[in-house]
Amino acid sequence: MPDNQAIKARLEARLVELGAEVEKLEGEFTQPLDADSEEQANQLEDMETNEALEAAHVQEARQIRAALNRIREGNYGTCANCGDAIAPARLEALPTATLCINCAP
Repeated sequence: MPDNQAIKARLEARLVELGAEVEKLEGEFTQPLDADSEEQANQLEDMETNEALEAAHVQEARQIRAALNRIREGNYGTCANCGDAIAPARLEALPTATLCINCAP
């Protein structure tokens, strides 16, 4: 059986990290573009990369919040598909897992 309190602490810490990273990325979006068109092209490319990174962080934060909710509700570690237990090693490696290894795609 996984140590839910340890997993919860890891998830909460990661959620704080993600929040800080998203805040930093959003701050970069407010910077004005350079007057030099070549530099502007580089900045726009960076902005696209940062937008994709921000979207990935937001998605990971959603998954973490869902996992924390499952811990609170007492059904953390139960496969959402078949209802069997998710292996502790899988939860250790992927604490946001909702499916056991047999049901995972």
